[in-house]
Amino acid sequence: MKRQSRHSETHHSETKAVRGAADLEKKNGPMATPIYQTSTFEVTDNDEQLRATDTDHFYTRYGNPTNTVAEKTIAELEGTEGALTFASGMGAITTTIMALLKSGDHVVAQRDIYGGASKFLSQWLPKMGIETKFVDTTQYEQHARAIRPNTKLLYLESPTNPTLRVVDFKKLAALARQHKLLSMIDSTFGTPVNQHPAEFGIDLVMHSGTKYLAGHSDLICGAVSGRRELMERIWGTRTTLGNCMDPHASWMLVRGLKTLALRVPRQNDNALRVAGFLSQHAKVRSVHYPFLKSHPEYSVAREQMSGGGGMVSFEVEGTGEDARRVSEAMRLFTLAPSLGSVESLVSIPVLTSHAMVPAAERAKMGVTEQLIRLSVGIENADDLIADLERALEAVSARERVPVG
Repeated sequence: MKRQSRHSETHHSETKAVRGAADLEKKNGPMATPIYQTSTFEVTDNDEQLRATDTDHFYTRYGNPTNTVAEKTIAELEGTEGALTFASGMGAITTTIMALLKSGDHVVAQRDIYGGASKFLSQWLPKMGIETKFVDTTQYEQHARAIRPNTKLLYLESPTNPTLRVVDFKKLAALARQHKLLSMIDSTFGTPVNQHPAEFGIDLVMHSGTKYLAGHSDLICGAVSGRRELMERIWGTRTTLGNCMDPHASWMLVRGLKTLALRVPRQNDNALRVAGFLSQHAKVRSVHYPFLKSHPEYSVAREQMSGGGGMVSFEVEGTGEDARRVSEAMRLFTLAPSLGSVESLVSIPVLTSHAMVPAAERAKMGVTEQLIRLSVGIENADDLIADLERALEAVSARERVPVG
């Protein structure tokens, strides 16, 4: 399996995103990545067939040259030895965990994570004989106390979905090393532009590539990056489960990655301005954004992130119905699930990303009916703020209408 990054440390993120997987030697070749839209590859003889089995020129469930370009680019951006792509973000999570754990193992996971991951850990892994202990996200003594002799994995997410909590990479990487655990983080909200968990010692970095990596609301994919030996174990499980990425989707991902380092800083700037506006609005109860000084992990975020990200969540004053009305009154923020695209989106987490999480668990996460999640795009920030102001004022005006 050939999945090793070349570690071009002399290049910055912008260069890695565009040229990270390219052969920089001068040659007569295509500028655009070719789409190897094929399920299988021809060989000259059976000996070559055997040699090809572990390469990207055997069968696309095992690998594909277009997929390899996407994987090498992600590895370059994350600063890891290798990366693998999957048919979805959940596919990346489930395949990785099943590759590395067995019946009788134990997981310690922070409570604030994506709803789909929470469901897999709490409802599906027990069917395989694997138990998960959920702990408060930034209470690191709880993480330590939850570790058992059979604990094998520390599962993290930062910034978290949807309350934007930030975990301390240094502390948790050190905890994992101390107890000889693997550490895995969902870094979707952070992006490899804003943070590099592997530099702090996190073993595996996962992305729902559907979001920021692709960036245009037009494909579904997932990615995991880390050390070569871990990638090889995960690759073996991926070939069995068949959770590979389609070559055409990989080509679209490669195209999206080329502008990642341009899109994310604009989204950082827009989101910070949006968060600042919301924090001053009378109809807003609370705002969650890592680079607001009022954020509980502001200092940690500033230390390990170069930007606060494009995600903002806030609670409206009033009821869940008020939150729905605000979200439906927006025009530039499109009411839709998902995130990370060039266009701005809005959703209600209790109805989308965390609908599958029991209400009692959502309450522990701080995911209320009044919480609105914004994915801030690359539009003009003034226009986005004006859209939010109109939506909030529309609800306020409705409340002021006399009854009878």
